[in-house]
Amino acid sequence: MAWTDNRRVLVTGGAGLIGSAVVWHLNRLGFDRILIADRMDRSEKWRNLVPLRFLDYIDADDLLKSLSRLDEIDAVFHLGACSATTETDADFLMRNNFEYTRTLAYWAVGRGARFVYASSAATYGAREDDFREDLPLESLRPLNMYGYSKHLFDQYAKRAGLLNDITGLKYFNVFGPNEDHKGDMRSVVHKAFHQIQATGKLELFKSHRPEYADGCQQRDFLYVKDAVAMTVHLAEQPDATGLYNLGSGTPHTWLELANAIFKALRREPAIEFIAMPEHLRAKYQYRTCATIAKLRATGYDRPLTPLADAVADYVRHYLLKDRRLGDEILG
Repeated sequence: MAWTDNRRVLVTGGAGLIGSAVVWHLNRLGFDRILIADRMDRSEKWRNLVPLRFLDYIDADDLLKSLSRLDEIDAVFHLGACSATTETDADFLMRNNFEYTRTLAYWAVGRGARFVYASSAATYGAREDDFREDLPLESLRPLNMYGYSKHLFDQYAKRAGLLNDITGLKYFNVFGPNEDHKGDMRSVVHKAFHQIQATGKLELFKSHRPEYADGCQQRDFLYVKDAVAMTVHLAEQPDATGLYNLGSGTPHTWLELANAIFKALRREPAIEFIAMPEHLRAKYQYRTCATIAKLRATGYDRPLTPLADAVADYVRHYLLKDRRLGDEILG
């Protein structure tokens, strides 16, 4: 799919972290024939839209009943969902994350539009290795209702044959500009930046397993600029259907991340280890790392931004300056 022709794109969740970053990435490719759907709230999520170029905005609650009036939509990036892992309203999650996605997917496939949607690494549950897309879906056990709502659609799409025509993206630990509105779901980088600015130190959970020293728990951290480059690449590949992991493919420790944040702030590390709350210990993962061989096999050969460089870019060019993606033109 060419991003410089007269085609039009729908981006749901277009004011959110990944959605607004997709719009930013498309704008940088010279493409602005974009319809954004989202739900505004009492946060300052609207600020993510200010530097971006797009055709129109529609409230997400009005989108499904407006589909019959939408024409010339050639690709859908369905990135809008409730992503709170602490959300306990199961009915809301089923309507918002499962039923909404199902309706939109059938609409897109029915009109021959490319459909790329956000699944989640949360669908893998508590496992700490062997994160492969070809694992039997029935073997996965998500740990929270958010992860299950995503997993349920993955399963449905496979049973219905939809996964032969659409692409689901299992994002790992995405961080970067435009996440200010996410509350408790903000990345550790964002939370740590503000904690260090306020107190001069950073608190990390102690390890409660002897094989991991404090701070040596590992995560697959993915810079949002890399995440959206991967996302748009897959949308351009009509044969890249099914489920794909989107991660760096390299695990990093919390200490590595913390030291990168302090370095970006030009401060000496000051880290305090605190006990992990009892209610978290049974579900806490000590290691996550995406396998991205399937992504690479589609021809995605761009190098990943090294963690320290990604953190430095985020901290120095966005957090310290209170800027969003697209504000780069301000210098």
